[in-house]
Amino acid sequence: MSDHIYKIVELVGSSTNSIEDAIQTAIKRADQTLRHLRWFEVTQTRGHLENGEVHHYQVVLKAGFTLEGETPMTAEAR
Repeated sequence: MSDHIYKIVELVGSSTNSIEDAIQTAIKRADQTLRHLRWFEVTQTRGHLENGEVHHYQVVLKAGFTLEGETPMTAEAR
């Protein structure tokens, strides 16, 4: 069994349609330049109002991806 080591990046996505669309926008864009994306966590949700109506949604999320290469062996595994 291999150990998993993740790098975490913070992303901000926005959408005029929905919170879910804002998440998808951020993840799809990150997937164009980051390899091995594995998970995300929404840390903030907010929106912009105009004339008393929601104009767009914005989410801040953390996304984790696995690092390439071998994982250094732990002392127990040696």
